Amino acid sequence: MSTPPDVIVIGAGLHGCSAALHLALRGRRVVVIEKNTAGRHASGVNAGGVRRLGRHPAEIPLSIASLDLWHRIRELVDDDCGFQATGHIKLAESADDMAILEERAGLVRGLGFEHEEMVDRAEARRLVPAAAPHIKGGLIARRDGFADPARTSRAFRVKAENLGVVFRERTRVVGLERRADDWVVVTDGGRFEAPVVVNCGGAWGDQIAGWLDEPVPLRAGGLMMIVTARVPHFNDPVVGLASRALSFKQTAEGTVLIGGTLHTSADRDRETTRLDFSRLARSGRTVSDVFPHLQGVPVMRCWAGIEGFMPDEIPVIGPSRTAPGVFHAFGFCGHGFELGPAVGGVIAELVCQGKTNIPIAPFAIDRFAAGDTV
Repeated sequence: MSTPPDVIVIGAGLHGCSAALHLALRGRRVVVIEKNTAGRHASGVNAGGVRRLGRHPAEIPLSIASLDLWHRIRELVDDDCGFQATGHIKLAESADDMAILEERAGLVRGLGFEHEEMVDRAEARRLVPAAAPHIKGGLIARRDGFADPARTSRAFRVKAENLGVVFRERTRVVGLERRADDWVVVTDGGRFEAPVVVNCGGAWGDQIAGWLDEPVPLRAGGLMMIVTARVPHFNDPVVGLASRALSFKQTAEGTVLIGGTLHTSADRDRETTRLDFSRLARSGRTVSDVFPHLQGVPVMRCWAGIEGFMPDEIPVIGPSRTAPGVFHAFGFCGHGFELGPAVGGVIAELVCQGKTNIPIAPFAIDRFAAGDTV
Protein backbone atom coordinates (compact mmCIF):
# COMPACT_ATOMS: atom_id res chain seq x y z
CA MET A 1 0.00 0.00 0.00
CA SER A 2 1.72 3.18 -1.23
CA THR A 3 -0.35 5.52 0.96
CA PRO A 4 -1.32 5.14 4.65
CA PRO A 5 -4.49 3.15 5.30
CA ASP A 6 -7.77 4.68 6.36
CA VAL A 7 -8.66 1.63 8.45
CA ILE A 8 -6.76 -1.16 10.16
CA VAL A 9 -8.73 -4.37 10.75
CA ILE A 10 -7.37 -6.69 13.43
CA GLY A 11 -8.26 -10.29 12.63
CA ALA A 12 -8.69 -12.03 9.28
CA GLY A 13 -11.53 -14.37 10.08
CA LEU A 14 -14.71 -14.11 8.04
CA HIS A 15 -15.88 -11.00 9.91
CA GLY A 16 -12.55 -9.25 9.48
CA CYS A 17 -12.41 -10.13 5.78
CA SER A 18 -16.03 -9.05 5.34
CA ALA A 19 -15.43 -5.72 7.10
CA ALA A 20 -12.35 -5.12 4.94
CA LEU A 21 -14.27 -5.95 1.76
CA HIS A 22 -17.23 -3.68 2.58
CA LEU A 23 -14.90 -0.85 3.54
CA ALA A 24 -12.98 -1.25 0.28
CA LEU A 25 -16.26 -1.19 -1.64
CA ARG A 26 -16.81 2.22 -0.05
CA GLY A 27 -13.42 3.46 -1.21
CA ARG A 28 -11.48 3.04 2.03
CA ARG A 29 -7.84 1.93 2.07
CA VAL A 30 -7.59 -1.04 4.43
CA VAL A 31 -4.87 -3.14 6.05
CA VAL A 32 -5.84 -6.41 7.76
CA ILE A 33 -3.47 -7.74 10.42
CA GLU A 34 -3.72 -11.40 11.38
CA LYS A 35 -1.57 -13.25 13.93
CA ASN A 36 -2.00 -16.56 12.11
CA THR A 37 -3.47 -17.06 8.64
CA ALA A 38 -6.81 -15.86 7.29
CA GLY A 39 -9.73 -18.04 8.38
CA ARG A 40 -7.46 -20.22 10.53
CA HIS A 41 -9.77 -20.67 13.50
CA ALA A 42 -13.57 -20.56 13.85
CA SER A 43 -14.22 -19.04 10.42
CA GLY A 44 -12.66 -21.84 8.42
CA VAL A 45 -13.58 -24.93 10.44
CA ASN A 46 -17.21 -24.45 11.52
CA ALA A 47 -20.32 -26.27 10.35
CA GLY A 48 -21.12 -23.70 7.68
CA GLY A 49 -24.71 -23.18 8.79
CA VAL A 50 -26.52 -20.31 7.10
CA ARG A 51 -29.55 -19.94 9.32
CA ARG A 52 -32.11 -17.62 10.79
CA LEU A 53 -33.80 -20.54 12.55
CA GLY A 54 -33.48 -20.47 16.32
CA ARG A 55 -31.63 -17.17 16.51
CA HIS A 56 -31.50 -15.10 19.67
CA PRO A 57 -34.18 -12.42 19.15
CA ALA A 58 -31.53 -9.69 19.06
CA GLU A 59 -29.83 -11.44 16.13
CA ILE A 60 -32.90 -11.98 13.97
CA PRO A 61 -32.80 -8.67 12.01
CA LEU A 62 -29.07 -9.08 11.37
CA SER A 63 -29.52 -12.70 10.29
CA ILE A 64 -32.31 -11.71 7.87
CA ALA A 65 -30.14 -8.99 6.31
CA SER A 66 -27.27 -11.44 6.00
CA LEU A 67 -29.41 -14.16 4.43
CA ASP A 68 -30.40 -11.73 1.69
CA LEU A 69 -26.68 -11.32 0.95
CA TRP A 70 -26.13 -15.08 0.98
CA HIS A 71 -28.79 -15.51 -1.69
CA ARG A 72 -26.74 -13.23 -3.96
CA ILE A 73 -23.32 -14.03 -2.56
CA ARG A 74 -21.70 -14.40 -5.99
CA GLU A 75 -22.53 -10.76 -6.74
CA LEU A 76 -20.61 -9.78 -3.61
CA VAL A 77 -17.51 -12.02 -3.76
CA ASP A 78 -17.50 -13.54 -7.29
CA ASP A 79 -17.97 -17.03 -5.80
CA ASP A 80 -21.06 -18.92 -4.68
CA CYS A 81 -19.12 -20.10 -1.57
CA GLY A 82 -20.81 -23.50 -1.89
CA PHE A 83 -24.05 -21.97 -0.63
CA GLN A 84 -27.13 -24.20 -0.89
CA ALA A 85 -30.57 -23.04 0.23
CA THR A 86 -31.68 -26.41 1.59
CA GLY A 87 -33.68 -25.10 4.55
CA HIS A 88 -33.01 -25.60 8.26
CA ILE A 89 -35.39 -27.73 10.30
CA LYS A 90 -35.62 -28.57 14.00
CA LEU A 91 -37.32 -31.92 14.53
CA ALA A 92 -39.60 -32.76 17.44
CA GLU A 93 -39.11 -36.18 19.02
CA SER A 94 -42.09 -35.93 21.38
CA ALA A 95 -45.23 -33.99 22.15
CA ASP A 96 -43.22 -31.91 24.61
CA ASP A 97 -40.80 -31.07 21.80
CA MET A 98 -43.69 -29.94 19.61
CA ALA A 99 -44.82 -27.63 22.40
CA ILE A 100 -41.29 -26.18 22.63
CA LEU A 101 -41.25 -25.50 18.89
CA GLU A 102 -44.75 -24.02 18.88
CA GLU A 103 -43.74 -21.65 21.67
CA ARG A 104 -40.69 -20.61 19.67
CA ALA A 105 -42.77 -20.05 16.52
CA GLY A 106 -45.16 -17.90 18.51
CA LEU A 107 -42.28 -15.85 19.92
CA VAL A 108 -40.92 -15.14 16.45
CA ARG A 109 -44.37 -14.23 15.09
CA GLY A 110 -44.86 -11.94 18.07
CA LEU A 111 -41.69 -10.09 17.09
CA GLY A 112 -43.14 -9.50 13.61
CA PHE A 113 -41.24 -12.19 11.67
CA GLU A 114 -42.67 -15.06 9.63
CA HIS A 115 -39.64 -17.12 8.61
CA GLU A 116 -40.05 -19.90 11.21
CA GLU A 117 -42.87 -22.24 10.19
CA MET A 118 -44.34 -25.19 12.07
CA VAL A 119 -44.73 -28.40 10.06
CA ASP A 120 -46.67 -31.53 10.98
CA ARG A 121 -45.40 -35.08 11.00
CA ALA A 122 -46.24 -35.74 7.36
CA GLU A 123 -44.37 -32.65 6.14
CA ALA A 124 -41.41 -33.34 8.42
CA ARG A 125 -41.15 -36.86 6.99
CA ARG A 126 -41.42 -35.51 3.46
CA LEU A 127 -38.56 -33.10 4.16
CA VAL A 128 -36.44 -35.60 6.11
CA PRO A 129 -37.58 -39.02 4.85
CA ALA A 130 -34.72 -40.92 6.51
CA ALA A 131 -35.63 -39.71 10.01
CA ALA A 132 -36.74 -42.24 12.60
CA PRO A 133 -40.48 -43.03 12.89
CA HIS A 134 -40.82 -41.35 16.29
CA ILE A 135 -40.45 -37.83 14.80
CA LYS A 136 -43.63 -35.81 15.49
CA GLY A 137 -43.10 -32.70 13.34
CA GLY A 138 -40.78 -29.74 13.24
CA LEU A 139 -40.01 -26.06 12.81
CA ILE A 140 -38.45 -24.93 9.53
CA ALA A 141 -36.92 -21.85 7.92
CA ARG A 142 -37.10 -22.78 4.27
CA ARG A 143 -34.67 -20.22 2.76
CA ASP A 144 -31.86 -21.10 5.17
CA GLY A 145 -29.06 -23.43 4.15
CA PHE A 146 -25.33 -23.97 4.40
CA ALA A 147 -22.06 -23.05 2.71
CA ASP A 148 -18.40 -24.07 2.68
CA PRO A 149 -16.61 -22.17 5.49
CA ALA A 150 -13.05 -22.37 4.14
CA ARG A 151 -14.17 -21.47 0.63
CA THR A 152 -16.23 -18.57 1.97
CA SER A 153 -13.40 -17.10 4.04
CA ARG A 154 -11.08 -17.40 1.05
CA ALA A 155 -13.58 -15.77 -1.31
CA PHE A 156 -14.04 -12.74 0.95
CA ARG A 157 -10.29 -12.39 1.33
CA VAL A 158 -9.56 -12.70 -2.40
CA LYS A 159 -12.26 -10.20 -3.36
CA ALA A 160 -10.97 -7.77 -0.74
CA GLU A 161 -7.42 -8.14 -2.05
CA ASN A 162 -8.66 -7.52 -5.59
CA LEU A 163 -10.04 -4.21 -4.32
CA GLY A 164 -6.70 -3.22 -2.84
CA VAL A 165 -6.92 -4.49 0.72
CA VAL A 166 -3.52 -5.49 2.12
CA PHE A 167 -3.29 -8.55 4.37
CA ARG A 168 -0.42 -8.95 6.82
CA GLU A 169 -0.54 -12.52 8.10
CA ARG A 170 1.60 -14.06 10.86
CA THR A 171 1.79 -10.61 12.40
CA ARG A 172 0.71 -10.43 16.04
CA VAL A 173 -0.80 -7.25 17.49
CA VAL A 174 0.74 -6.51 20.89
CA GLY A 175 -0.69 -3.10 21.71
CA LEU A 176 -2.58 0.04 20.68
CA GLU A 177 -1.37 3.61 21.12
CA ARG A 178 -3.11 6.88 20.47
CA ARG A 179 -1.18 9.52 18.47
CA ALA A 180 -3.05 12.77 17.81
CA ASP A 181 -6.09 11.72 15.75
CA ASP A 182 -4.67 8.34 14.73
CA TRP A 183 -4.23 4.90 16.24
CA VAL A 184 -0.89 3.14 16.18
CA VAL A 185 -1.28 -0.63 16.04
CA VAL A 186 1.88 -2.11 17.50
CA THR A 187 2.80 -5.58 16.21
CA ASP A 188 5.72 -7.96 16.35
CA GLY A 189 6.35 -7.02 12.72
CA GLY A 190 6.24 -3.24 12.95
CA ARG A 191 3.87 -0.37 13.64
CA PHE A 192 0.81 0.50 11.58
CA GLU A 193 -1.08 3.78 11.78
CA ALA A 194 -4.63 4.78 10.79
CA PRO A 195 -7.48 6.91 12.14
CA VAL A 196 -9.81 3.90 12.44
CA VAL A 197 -9.30 0.43 13.94
CA VAL A 198 -11.76 -2.47 13.70
CA ASN A 199 -11.45 -5.22 16.29
CA CYS A 200 -12.42 -8.53 14.67
CA GLY A 201 -10.23 -10.51 17.03
CA GLY A 202 -12.59 -13.46 17.52
CA ALA A 203 -11.70 -15.43 20.64
CA TRP A 204 -8.96 -12.85 21.27
CA GLY A 205 -11.21 -9.80 20.84
CA ASP A 206 -11.48 -9.18 24.56
CA GLN A 207 -7.72 -8.66 24.79
CA ILE A 208 -7.91 -5.80 22.32
CA ALA A 209 -10.94 -4.36 24.11
CA GLY A 210 -9.04 -4.61 27.39
CA TRP A 211 -6.28 -2.37 26.07
CA LEU A 212 -9.02 0.25 25.58
CA ASP A 213 -10.36 -0.09 29.14
CA GLU A 214 -13.41 -2.01 27.90
CA PRO A 215 -13.25 -5.33 29.76
CA VAL A 216 -15.70 -7.98 28.62
CA PRO A 217 -16.36 -11.44 30.11
CA LEU A 218 -15.39 -13.44 27.02
CA ARG A 219 -14.57 -17.12 27.39
CA ALA A 220 -12.46 -18.86 24.77
CA GLY A 221 -13.53 -22.40 23.97
CA GLY A 222 -13.52 -25.03 21.27
CA LEU A 223 -16.39 -26.27 19.12
CA MET A 224 -16.04 -29.80 17.77
CA MET A 225 -17.13 -31.26 14.46
CA ILE A 226 -17.43 -34.79 13.06
CA VAL A 227 -17.38 -35.89 9.44
CA THR A 228 -18.27 -39.42 8.32
CA ALA A 229 -17.43 -41.56 5.34
CA ARG A 230 -19.49 -41.02 2.21
CA VAL A 231 -22.94 -42.58 2.07
CA PRO A 232 -25.62 -42.50 -0.64
CA HIS A 233 -27.67 -39.31 -0.70
CA PHE A 234 -30.53 -39.37 1.81
CA ASN A 235 -30.94 -35.85 3.21
CA ASP A 236 -31.27 -32.26 1.95
CA PRO A 237 -32.02 -29.80 4.80
CA VAL A 238 -29.80 -28.98 7.75
CA VAL A 239 -31.31 -30.84 10.68
CA GLY A 240 -31.43 -29.96 14.37
CA LEU A 241 -33.53 -31.15 17.29
CA ALA A 242 -35.94 -29.34 19.58
CA SER A 243 -34.44 -30.52 22.87
CA ARG A 244 -31.12 -32.19 22.05
CA ALA A 245 -27.98 -30.57 20.66
CA LEU A 246 -27.50 -31.44 17.00
CA SER A 247 -26.49 -29.79 13.75
CA PHE A 248 -26.55 -32.30 10.93
CA LYS A 249 -26.12 -32.03 7.19
CA GLN A 250 -25.14 -34.17 4.23
CA THR A 251 -22.67 -32.61 1.84
CA ALA A 252 -22.73 -32.81 -1.93
CA GLU A 253 -19.91 -35.37 -1.70
CA GLY A 254 -22.08 -37.63 0.46
CA THR A 255 -20.28 -37.19 3.77
CA VAL A 256 -22.28 -36.32 6.87
CA LEU A 257 -21.15 -33.29 8.88
CA ILE A 258 -22.17 -33.33 12.54
CA GLY A 259 -21.94 -30.53 15.07
CA GLY A 260 -24.29 -28.68 17.38
CA THR A 261 -22.71 -26.90 20.34
CA LEU A 262 -20.17 -29.67 20.92
CA HIS A 263 -18.05 -27.68 23.35
CA THR A 264 -14.53 -28.57 24.40
CA SER A 265 -11.57 -26.87 26.01
CA ALA A 266 -9.20 -24.52 24.18
CA ASP A 267 -5.85 -22.92 24.96
CA ARG A 268 -5.89 -19.67 23.06
CA ASP A 269 -2.29 -18.80 23.99
CA ARG A 270 -1.09 -21.97 22.26
CA GLU A 271 -3.97 -21.85 19.74
CA THR A 272 -4.86 -25.47 20.43
CA THR A 273 -7.97 -27.45 21.35
CA ARG A 274 -8.54 -30.82 22.99
CA LEU A 275 -11.15 -33.21 21.60
CA ASP A 276 -13.67 -34.57 24.10
CA PHE A 277 -14.36 -38.05 22.75
CA SER A 278 -17.06 -38.84 25.31
CA ARG A 279 -19.07 -35.85 24.11
CA LEU A 280 -18.43 -36.77 20.48
CA ALA A 281 -19.69 -40.29 21.21
CA ARG A 282 -22.89 -38.90 22.74
CA SER A 283 -23.43 -36.83 19.61
CA GLY A 284 -22.94 -39.95 17.51
CA ARG A 285 -25.60 -41.75 19.52
CA THR A 286 -27.98 -38.82 19.00
CA VAL A 287 -27.44 -39.10 15.24
CA SER A 288 -28.10 -42.86 15.36
CA ASP A 289 -31.34 -42.25 17.29
CA VAL A 290 -32.63 -39.88 14.61
CA PHE A 291 -31.08 -41.58 11.56
CA PRO A 292 -30.87 -45.30 12.45
CA HIS A 293 -29.51 -46.29 9.05
CA LEU A 294 -26.26 -44.45 9.86
CA GLN A 295 -25.30 -46.85 12.65
CA GLY A 296 -21.92 -48.31 11.78
CA VAL A 297 -20.94 -45.61 9.27
CA PRO A 298 -17.25 -44.81 9.93
CA VAL A 299 -16.19 -41.48 11.38
CA MET A 300 -13.37 -40.15 9.20
CA ARG A 301 -12.25 -37.08 11.11
CA CYS A 302 -12.99 -34.91 14.14
CA TRP A 303 -11.71 -31.41 14.82
CA ALA A 304 -12.37 -28.25 16.79
CA GLY A 305 -11.99 -24.54 16.16
CA ILE A 306 -11.42 -21.83 18.76
CA GLU A 307 -14.31 -19.44 19.34
CA GLY A 308 -15.15 -16.62 21.76
CA PHE A 309 -18.26 -17.02 23.92
CA MET A 310 -20.15 -14.25 25.69
CA PRO A 311 -22.26 -14.98 28.79
CA ASP A 312 -25.47 -13.70 27.13
CA GLU A 313 -24.74 -15.72 23.95
CA ILE A 314 -24.70 -12.78 21.55
CA PRO A 315 -21.68 -10.98 20.09
CA VAL A 316 -20.14 -7.58 20.62
CA ILE A 317 -20.81 -5.36 17.57
CA GLY A 318 -20.51 -1.59 17.45
CA PRO A 319 -18.35 1.38 18.35
CA SER A 320 -16.01 1.50 21.30
CA ARG A 321 -17.37 3.55 24.20
CA THR A 322 -13.92 4.62 25.35
CA ALA A 323 -11.82 4.95 22.20
CA PRO A 324 -12.84 7.22 19.28
CA GLY A 325 -12.39 5.60 15.91
CA VAL A 326 -12.45 2.01 17.21
CA PHE A 327 -15.19 -0.48 16.33
CA HIS A 328 -15.77 -4.03 17.60
CA ALA A 329 -17.13 -7.21 16.02
CA PHE A 330 -16.17 -10.31 18.01
CA GLY A 331 -17.48 -12.99 20.36
CA PHE A 332 -19.96 -14.69 18.03
CA CYS A 333 -20.50 -17.69 20.32
CA GLY A 334 -20.26 -20.32 17.62
CA HIS A 335 -23.03 -18.98 15.40
CA GLY A 336 -21.41 -16.08 13.56
CA PHE A 337 -20.77 -17.67 10.17
CA GLU A 338 -24.15 -16.78 8.67
CA LEU A 339 -23.88 -13.25 10.02
CA GLY A 340 -20.50 -12.54 8.39
CA PRO A 341 -21.64 -10.85 5.17
CA ALA A 342 -23.96 -8.44 6.99
CA VAL A 343 -21.64 -7.74 9.91
CA GLY A 344 -19.00 -6.48 7.50
CA GLY A 345 -21.57 -4.16 5.99
CA VAL A 346 -22.67 -2.89 9.40
CA ILE A 347 -19.08 -2.09 10.37
CA ALA A 348 -18.49 -0.28 7.07
CA GLU A 349 -21.66 1.78 7.59
CA LEU A 350 -20.60 2.70 11.11
CA VAL A 351 -17.14 3.72 9.94
CA CYS A 352 -18.25 5.63 6.85
CA GLN A 353 -21.65 7.02 7.91
CA GLY A 354 -21.62 6.86 11.68
CA LYS A 355 -24.82 4.79 11.75
CA THR A 356 -26.53 1.67 10.44
CA ASN A 357 -30.17 0.83 9.82
CA ILE A 358 -29.77 -2.64 11.33
CA PRO A 359 -30.55 -2.61 15.08
CA ILE A 360 -27.33 -3.35 16.96
CA ALA A 361 -28.00 -1.79 20.38
CA PRO A 362 -28.21 -5.22 22.11
CA PHE A 363 -24.64 -5.95 20.99
CA ALA A 364 -23.09 -2.86 22.57
CA ILE A 365 -19.86 -3.51 24.43
CA ASP A 366 -20.89 -1.41 27.42
CA ARG A 367 -23.71 -3.82 28.29
CA PHE A 368 -21.09 -5.46 30.53
CA ALA A 369 -19.85 -2.24 32.11
CA ALA A 370 -21.69 -2.79 35.38
CA GLY A 371 -20.94 -6.50 35.48
CA ASP A 372 -24.34 -7.41 34.00
CA THR A 373 -24.10 -10.72 32.13
CA VAL A 374 -27.80 -11.45 31.68
